[in-house]
Amino acid sequence: MDRYELRREDYSLSEDQLDLQNAYAKFFETHCTHETVHAAEPEGFDRDLWERLCATGATTMALPERAGGDGATLVDLTLVAEEVGRYLAPVPWIDHVCAARLLACLDVQELAAIASGKRIVGLDPHLGNVTGSRLIPTASIADDLIVRDGDDIVLLTFDPVPERIENLGKLPMAWVDPADATHRKILASGPTASTAFGRALDEWRLLTASALVGLVEQAMRIAAEFAKTRYTLGVPISSLQGISHPLANMAIAVEGGRALARKAAWFLDNEPEVRPELAGAAFVFMTEEASRAATMSVHVQGGLGVSTEAAASAYLVRARGWSLAGGDPADTARHVAQVVVKKRSAQSPVAPLAPAGADAALAAV
Repeated sequence: MDRYELRREDYSLSEDQLDLQNAYAKFFETHCTHETVHAAEPEGFDRDLWERLCATGATTMALPERAGGDGATLVDLTLVAEEVGRYLAPVPWIDHVCAARLLACLDVQELAAIASGKRIVGLDPHLGNVTGSRLIPTASIADDLIVRDGDDIVLLTFDPVPERIENLGKLPMAWVDPADATHRKILASGPTASTAFGRALDEWRLLTASALVGLVEQAMRIAAEFAKTRYTLGVPISSLQGISHPLANMAIAVEGGRALARKAAWFLDNEPEVRPELAGAAFVFMTEEASRAATMSVHVQGGLGVSTEAAASAYLVRARGWSLAGGDPADTARHVAQVVVKKRSAQSPVAPLAPAGADAALAAV
């Protein structure tokens, strides 16, 4: 039997992974209340929470051991990302660890301050060769930013940092023009650099998808708890098909998105060339489902759900905003399609049969 044959279909967690998941669930439950999230909205960042999180090893765990980290797997990181999403944590953990892992991949030295989280590094998550100004989700708080500029992967430093703009996801987002950077350092160039950056983008989308899984699961729980305590005609509204069926759909989205994200993480770690489309597919799936599920959570609560104080409202705006932090999700969907077509073309080099009749005319057009 192939050494990976069973694991390709089995994504159950080990005891260590369950302990990791429970530890971060308790951490965010204790230190990231709804009041904490609301208070951080003007800046999109809670520095005290960030320092506490870094003290747990959440940033060092993401780096390989050769770079001074703990060598966590991508599946391990999806577990932390779920809890970040579940509690809407106002910290740049996903962007930071993806950027730090990219720096380690490029053999950048002196990563201690970044590994510990004392120096925050952000990543431009847009697909394609973006030029000029672009919105970067951590730009108003990051000490350094990694962007792609032509064939170069560049580390930028701004003094002062760009000014935050208000956004739906309540992120520390700002406009960035590489030409305006105070300091600019080329980290790598050429095809190898492009491949490394593409891997970082896959990891960013994978972990964002996992954060959206946690977000949707918590939005579902908020709606379900409300539905069990509200009655109409003597029965809880949760017993009505108009409520129970959408809640069931949310549960399906959670389990489907979680399984897809963990599968994508495993393949990206162990056999990245076999299923290169999975990380993007998980992201596209969860961006669609998160917005739909969070909207339903608000609808279940009616007028209460749309109030700014309601937790359901906070989940809705972030479900929509986080999905757009890296640009239009449709760009990722097109990228996934291109990856699949390229892979199938490599597997089936035989040219397709020429169309005949009307089909030939359409093909010519």
